[in-house]
Amino acid sequence: MLLRAFTLRCPRCGGRGVWRTWFKMKHACPVCGLVLERGESEDYWLGAYMFNLVAAELVSVAIAVLLIIASWPDVSWNVVWAVSITLAVIMPFLFFPFARDLWLAFDLMFRRHEEGDVHGPGRHG
Repeated sequence: MLLRAFTLRCPRCGGRGVWRTWFKMKHACPVCGLVLERGESEDYWLGAYMFNLVAAELVSVAIAVLLIIASWPDVSWNVVWAVSITLAVIMPFLFFPFARDLWLAFDLMFRRHEEGDVHGPGRHG
């Protein structure tokens, strides 16, 4: 499921086309019919947002550390600062759909089937 999520596919069946745009998922998977908005309320995706922010900032810090190590002892702190700030701002936007798909995959691992999970012609029992 995690590998499918990393490729921005339906975590349940691997079907393509679960994303309308970079920032908006479809209501259900066009292949298996899994309802992608599984949350009981608007705060369902709060975990995905947290996951997105933490992962993006960790990548930013890791790249800054690698820049420092690679250029030691003549570190260009302005370059490190500029790259770090730029990545800290851009990475959450670049990682957004991956974080949502990964959060959905984690949810499916722990809450397999619930009432209302499948919608439309792709219904599986």
